[in-house]
Amino acid sequence: MTSQTTFYLSQVLGNNLFTADGSVLGKIRDLLIDLNPIEVGEARPVRPEVIAVKVKKDQGDKIYDFSSIEIRKAKGGYKVISHDIEQLSPDYLSNVLWLTENILDKQIVDINGSKVVRVNDVRLVAIPAGTYALAVDVGIAGLLRRLGIENPIQQFLNIFGIDIPVKMILWDDIEAVDFSNSSIKLSKASGKLQTLHPSDLADIIEELDTASRTYVFASLDEEHAADVLEELEPRAQVQIVESLPVEKVADVLEKMPADEVADLMDELADEKVEKLLKEMEKESSQEVRELLEYPDNTVGSIMSTDFLTFKGDMTVEEAITEIRRQKPEPVRIYSIFVVDKHDRLTSSISLGELIIADPKMMLKQVMKKKPVTVFDDDKIDSLAELVSKYNLLAVPVINKGKKMEGMVVVEDIVDDLLRGRKTK
Repeated sequence: MTSQTTFYLSQVLGNNLFTADGSVLGKIRDLLIDLNPIEVGEARPVRPEVIAVKVKKDQGDKIYDFSSIEIRKAKGGYKVISHDIEQLSPDYLSNVLWLTENILDKQIVDINGSKVVRVNDVRLVAIPAGTYALAVDVGIAGLLRRLGIENPIQQFLNIFGIDIPVKMILWDDIEAVDFSNSSIKLSKASGKLQTLHPSDLADIIEELDTASRTYVFASLDEEHAADVLEELEPRAQVQIVESLPVEKVADVLEKMPADEVADLMDELADEKVEKLLKEMEKESSQEVRELLEYPDNTVGSIMSTDFLTFKGDMTVEEAITEIRRQKPEPVRIYSIFVVDKHDRLTSSISLGELIIADPKMMLKQVMKKKPVTVFDDDKIDSLAELVSKYNLLAVPVINKGKKMEGMVVVEDIVDDLLRGRKTK
């Protein structure tokens, strides 16, 4: 056996598996890799090892240990030889992946590119220590190779000085998402997906087929799932909600802002909405119910109920300390709102104004005297114009008693525009 032999999965599939004396064991149908991590230095990439081969025999498929198998270059291809035949039972295999069944021609996630690609081939290397998967081929070269026409086409293109594009993604940079026919538990296999930004992961999920989309979303922890669900298009949101148990969905919805949940529920059937609301915690459920009561064309239908209020005699330093204690989502602190002893809105202070103010000053000394406000039952048509005119990032929403009901932030107005509503 040479010190190193690189080859592609397609170049050994369908080949005979020989014994050391030249007898044929059968035709190679698949290679099995072990996904259990190997402890190595941080600078060294971890490559999954091929641990078994599936062979087609007259009496049915058999699985053989790969540790004693040699991949030898031969004229026109590769010869695969088993020096010590040991049959394995599928019952003893766990956290493994069949390359043909679960990777070849399947959708995978390119982690660095944050996109879904299709695998045309798998590149492997055989060294004295074992055989390992190195990368996946997602380019045209992989397709041509499998058709057996890569070499003649490349020879023709050489006349014009053109190379067939090769597009490889290292194994460390991919994540398989189709485990419908595998014993792998996705919660263990999708760790790389957890590192992606929610917006990137949402884009990826939207590209997946229905089954893979559900598998990937179900693997996320509740906090990450909530962030991703917010970023999904309404159609994908509905599909996810409809495909998962009510209990699972309710737990995720409780981690989301009430206004985002209300927007999502506008896309669901009334019966489904009621089931979810009953399953959610009472406080979260009540906030969403109140928002759902607003007609679609009113400010209340797109406002957020997550806002911060303070009394005017509180100092700037005290307000900042309280904000840090509460740790609200950054998008919810464009402004803070000052209320009187009856909780009626007095004014608002932008975060920028708060930061540059003297820490010892009271909020009533910093706040604007005449805040721009809208009523919760106002029409939403003029919101964009209002925000533009006064250069606002957030608009307080009040009821007829001048008490705070919520706020509308720029993102809410943009989302409203993108969803085809009437905001101008």
